[in-house]
Amino acid sequence: LQNTKKIHRLSRHIHKSAMKVAVRSQDEETVTNSFASFIHGIRPRDLPDIVRHRSKRMMLDSIGVGLIGSTTHVSNIILKYCQDLHFCTYGNASLCSVYGQKGLKVSPTLAAYANGVAVHSMDFDDTWHPATHPSGAVLPALLALTQMVSQERRVTGEELLVAFNVGIEIQGRLMGFSKEANNIPKK
Repeated sequence: LQNTKKIHRLSRHIHKSAMKVAVRSQDEETVTNSFASFIHGIRPRDLPDIVRHRSKRMMLDSIGVGLIGSTTHVSNIILKYCQDLHFCTYGNASLCSVYGQKGLKVSPTLAAYANGVAVHSMDFDDTWHPATHPSGAVLPALLALTQMVSQERRVTGEELLVAFNVGIEIQGRLMGFSKEANNIPKK
């Protein structure tokens, strides 16, 4: 009876399409549930040796491309924007490193953004055909997050490797939903 009253109260304030979500069974599988189950369930032992090896190469390649990309004009424009926005928002608080900028630190989101732009600025970053450059989005975000973890609870290399692979997999699954991704001609 309580659930019925709750649903009735909700129905007066939300659109009918949202009501379908409110009354849906908790056990119903959704895309979000599927992603969450995958993310929650993956363990280091689930990564075969070849995946570990390839992932390490992808990460090193991404960092290398990001370091050289940090010298490009577009990267410098984004860096200036990130510095200005960081100062306006956070003042002098320093948090996360930016590729190629010794001593410069900005917020995690701005560091991930600046480093992601640096990785992709020369278009030498890895590709998951047909339409995504996975490491350039995933690794900068993960590296920023690792710098936010307390000194007592540092992220291990294995945890970083698992998180990287989860990010790559989720990005690939999301790409599968894109109609535009299928319209890109193969080279």
